[in-house]
Amino acid sequence: MTDVRIAGVGLTKFGASPERTGRDLFAEAGLDALDDAGVDQDDVEALFYGNFMGELAEHQGHQGPLMAEAVGVDAPATRYEAACASSGVAVAEAVKNIRNGERDVVLVGGAERMTNLGTAGATEALAIAADDLWEVKAGMTFPGAYALMANAYFSEYGGEREDLAAIAVKNHENAVPNEKAQYQREISIEDVIEAPMVAEPLGLYDSCPISDGASALVLTSEEFAEEHDLDAPVSITGTGQGGDLMALHDRDFLARSPAADKAAAEAYADAGISADDVDFAEVHDCFTIAEVLAMESLGLFEVGEGISAARDGKTTREGELPVNLSGGLKAKGHPVGATGASQLAEMASLLRGDHPNSEYVEGATTGVTHNAGGTVASAVVHVLEVEQ
Repeated sequence: MTDVRIAGVGLTKFGASPERTGRDLFAEAGLDALDDAGVDQDDVEALFYGNFMGELAEHQGHQGPLMAEAVGVDAPATRYEAACASSGVAVAEAVKNIRNGERDVVLVGGAERMTNLGTAGATEALAIAADDLWEVKAGMTFPGAYALMANAYFSEYGGEREDLAAIAVKNHENAVPNEKAQYQREISIEDVIEAPMVAEPLGLYDSCPISDGASALVLTSEEFAEEHDLDAPVSITGTGQGGDLMALHDRDFLARSPAADKAAAEAYADAGISADDVDFAEVHDCFTIAEVLAMESLGLFEVGEGISAARDGKTTREGELPVNLSGGLKAKGHPVGATGASQLAEMASLLRGDHPNSEYVEGATTGVTHNAGGTVASAVVHVLEVEQ
């Protein structure tokens, strides 16, 4: 079974670009990825594309062929949808496709256009990732859902708002040198605590922004990379996907994310590693509590111990296990269909040494990405390793 190499990466700047269409955003990311890889459009044998709300934001379905046309690729194109994990799932499927020998070169990524809907419209669109019959119609929003999860965690394991604030402060600091990040500015613990409350205990700075953006990766087989003398030292060595009940009220416990537990276990087994081998991580911090749940599902911290990791300096860029060196969803931004693939793009750059924060993981060989959909009813985990 062939190794899957990340030959090229491409990202737009995340942020507010309401005038740009989804196809425009993805064309930029996709063409940049192909250029970074040194691969021609004619070599691409398939496009796997993640998008969540295209029908609502642009009145546009059937986006796979549209995005292939945008990047000048004449190949089968498929759209994947798993809420905020859409492009993470697309990557997982692309990895399987290359491993099984069906294709040697796949362009994979995602895009989302959100800010043209406005805050109320984007919030309503995002809500369709919850159970419409039993959650949305009852008034559930995602800030409210994650607030329930945060309160459940505090009740079971302890913690306080300052612990969550430290996560936001850390991720904003990481985003400052990242030119692709939506918010390249630092904030303080006081800024987080004093910000308007959204859903107790989560305030404005505990929440990721509404974002437009796109991401892309050129994935190849090991054989193609070697035959074409590509500079592709980073491989996806492990992939896992897990699922859970959709509605929070149907779950036994809100302070854990079983879908991510399953995805992590599967990815580690696939790569032949354990959590102890991980040098750093990019996780799905749509809200600050989500970073805590992600780290514990990944086995990077014992259950109940992840809450204090940022406050104790363990997950800062100078810490023993840096988390979200890109700035995370919190500060880099969260164009939902682009997020999963963007995590791999950032991690590949960090491992290659050409990311503005690469100095903090110099000598690192192994990273893990964690991408979640909804209240983690869907989760995808990928292990990336670099040749030394």
